[in-house]
Amino acid sequence: MKIKILTALAITLLVSCKTEKENSVKKEYNQELVDELTSMVEIDQIAAGVPSGKYKELTKEEWQSFKDSVFAVTHKKAAEIYNKYGFVGYDLAGKEGSKKFWLLVQHLDFDPDFQEAVLKKMKIEVENKNANPENYAYLLDRVQLNMGEKQVYGTQVLYNWKVCQAYPKPLIDSINVNKRRKEIGMELLGVYLNEMSKMHFEINKEIFSKVNVTEPKLYELEN
Repeated sequence: MKIKILTALAITLLVSCKTEKENSVKKEYNQELVDELTSMVEIDQIAAGVPSGKYKELTKEEWQSFKDSVFAVTHKKAAEIYNKYGFVGYDLAGKEGSKKFWLLVQHLDFDPDFQEAVLKKMKIEVENKNANPENYAYLLDRVQLNMGEKQVYGTQVLYNWKVCQAYPKPLIDSINVNKRRKEIGMELLGVYLNEMSKMHFEINKEIFSKVNVTEPKLYELEN
């Protein structure tokens, strides 16, 4: 991956670089863009989730075709927005609009090069307090894994289905992960994993009931 591991580990999002600040120009709020992002996220969330409503009637092939179509359109539109504005920060679309653009990019795993390009611009905006540092951490982890590297903040997880417990995908320097998370305002990794386990259990409660799993297995946390 182009973002070297040592660089990723050294990221301090609370301290900005003068050169990068100079490269970030405040933009005028764009309601039309916000409306477009809102519309894009609505259909993106349908494609990123499990089939529901009328989509339950689709075959697996039809559902996959629908998802591919949605993400292809999202990719095209997100690239157009990125090429015009760079990363969509608070100044351009408010906190919710910025989050929506980030969310769309999160789901474009089939093009990690594009995700990485957005990530670099997002880093500048984070350092200028014009984007969310936690969202940056999620995208960084996503890019690292999509590029065949280990994640930095432990945001991407897998699940032990036998006991319903979340655990992080391969992680860089796991001993210091909570230090890195604290630097950008994230909760302890154990707290995050427990929340993911609880959510996973609720979503799949019917499945777990068939194998006599009555609750998620949680990590013991230090007081």
